[in-house]
Amino acid sequence: MAKVKIGIVGSRFQADCIAASVKAMPEEMEVVAVASPTKGNAEAFARRHGIPRFHSDYRELLIDPEIEMISITAPNRLHAQITIDAARAGKHVVCEKPLCVTLEEADAMIDACAKAGVLLMYAEELFFAPKYVKAKQMADEGAFGRVHLVKQGEKHSGPHSDWFWDVNQSGGGALMDLGCHGIAFCWWFLGKQKVKSVYAQLSTQVNARRTQGDDEAITIIEFENGAIGMVESSWNRPGGMDDTIEVFGDKGQTYADMLMGNALPTYSEVGFGYAVEKASSTKGWTYPVFEEHWNYGFPQEMRHFARCVRGTEKPISDGETGRVVQEVLYAAYASAGLGQKIMMPFRPKGIAKPIDLWKKPELAQAAL
Repeated sequence: MAKVKIGIVGSRFQADCIAASVKAMPEEMEVVAVASPTKGNAEAFARRHGIPRFHSDYRELLIDPEIEMISITAPNRLHAQITIDAARAGKHVVCEKPLCVTLEEADAMIDACAKAGVLLMYAEELFFAPKYVKAKQMADEGAFGRVHLVKQGEKHSGPHSDWFWDVNQSGGGALMDLGCHGIAFCWWFLGKQKVKSVYAQLSTQVNARRTQGDDEAITIIEFENGAIGMVESSWNRPGGMDDTIEVFGDKGQTYADMLMGNALPTYSEVGFGYAVEKASSTKGWTYPVFEEHWNYGFPQEMRHFARCVRGTEKPISDGETGRVVQEVLYAAYASAGLGQKIMMPFRPKGIAKPIDLWKKPELAQAAL
């Protein structure tokens, strides 16, 4: 079967993850072009990853007849337009989280891809992280009885890209950046049930000089069968990535730490090259990981999406997944603004960005 040819939009950290992940599965896919508007970035990225073509405008990827699938790693505010343009050009789309900024954009993206007959796939790597996949397999087999509480936490020192500190580009803070992972995870783990209600507590504890967004977020999600999802998101944890889950049922429980079980407890007085994502230093005690991308689930995710393009698998995570997450994000920001539980569905119209529902609670009140 011919390899799926991929074009990457973007050239920063997440684009590096995608390029490296595709290289890890060379029998099924290949990155053939990259686009970035920042001068010199696309060329440097292409040379670093051995990619044959590079462009300063993503629209040049869309007229390349060899490219079948676009991977979007651009700022959140650009996701919708790039997706719609790609759909019109007949390209399948993999969009990084969050899907977009507004519910209207989510609907437009889903509609454009449906009309064009192309796939819209939502890049939620937690659906592919090996430890988390194993936990779900055990839960589905009944190992824990009726699962009534699922917790997911992601905490680190803040985003790689400066644009994410700007709420006008990102749409929000740590909840938008990290909480979208936990929301999707809890929903997926519990069988993609309807969300009944959302409650959130948000604050800006450490980074008020850098962002108007939240840097600490706790979100509680009630599902249709009464199970609870709890999501903890923070930009205030130095020392490297912290990503964990906890699952509780009436017959048992399980815990998983995405990276620590794959780390080497290490002490060095002089330091060394790299330990783990977000670790600012390697002096003293550190926990360097191995097979980092595999632990996150990125290669498995991209392999799945390539197989979806070839029609041998059906998307686990699609545009509708991203839309579910987007509506919960709206409800969480509204909940924090109003200080109350938000019942679902919650679909306010004309919201410029989710964080406005926190900063301007009158917008949330008008939508109730």
